[in-house]
Amino acid sequence: MADTEIRLEIVTPDSTVYSEVVDHVVVPTANGRIDLWENHAPLIDRLNPSDIKVVKDGKTEYLAVGAGFVEVYAKKVSIITDQAILVDEDNHEEIEAAIKRAEVALDEGRESNIDEAQLQMLEAAAKFEQARKLAKGKVR
Repeated sequence: MADTEIRLEIVTPDSTVYSEVVDHVVVPTANGRIDLWENHAPLIDRLNPSDIKVVKDGKTEYLAVGAGFVEVYAKKVSIITDQAILVDEDNHEEIEAAIKRAEVALDEGRESNIDEAQLQMLEAAAKFEQARKLAKGKVR
């Protein structure tokens, strides 16, 4: 383990997706990508759908996350998101199929008279699938 350690917890409505002590983590926020290390200043920010870079024991892994919030304390980063997945476990063909389904649903939603909240949910799903693709490309 590195000289610095920070606990990273990523929680979705269904489960705790990730809970580990890591060296550092790079998080996509509404104010840009933030590299979080031990003893970072306290922070609460909106989480953008994208990839999260996690460095643990000198090894890098990526997770794809949906929209949510990130909260940072001296030795802990908590992420609450609607979706999260470790991309090493992802299949490239499944990602491409999910992107196509999300794009079709979003297009159909825009052409129908669904309400704004449903349209935002479709947009979030499409962004999450794009985040999976982006993160998966980084682990190759």
